[in-house]
Amino acid sequence: MSRINLVTNETATQEQQALFDAIQSQLGVVPNFLKIFANSPVALKSFLGLYGVANEGSLEPLTRERIALALAQQSSCEYCLSAHTALGKKAGLSNDEITANRAGSSQDAKAAIAVKLARSLAEHKGEITTAELIEARNAGFTDGDIVEIITHVGMNLLTNILGKASRVEIDFPKIALA
Repeated sequence: MSRINLVTNETATQEQQALFDAIQSQLGVVPNFLKIFANSPVALKSFLGLYGVANEGSLEPLTRERIALALAQQSSCEYCLSAHTALGKKAGLSNDEITANRAGSSQDAKAAIAVKLARSLAEHKGEITTAELIEARNAGFTDGDIVEIITHVGMNLLTNILGKASRVEIDFPKIALA
């Protein structure tokens, strides 16, 4: 049971319902973590805005999912791990790739660098080394790409924290933490 109220269609204010309707039209469902966010419509709108901007960037969608999987495992957020396993499979990640991502790597050499950098950013609260930035640049990531990796780290840490703090009920096929 969630420790923070889930806003439902029955309990939603007009503003919350309008947000749910917009989410439903794009995703076909309103995931439980967004129902937690909806307790503060401004927080939900802020998250949706960041999510929308972050997903328009130059990072490949598969790399974004790889980062999310790595950070969900690293942060021990079972909700996010379950959600991004489902989303990653839908996007085309194989089971072996998902396993590699959860371990902090990737079968794709360039994506492995992005996942490694993302985990380091999270672990060291942004205090990464110059060598890590050079490694990312040598792999072909621009400074814009690196800023997007940082953005995805922040966004995923936000959802990991929300998932863990609320103990939101998992509404995706449940994946156990390693």
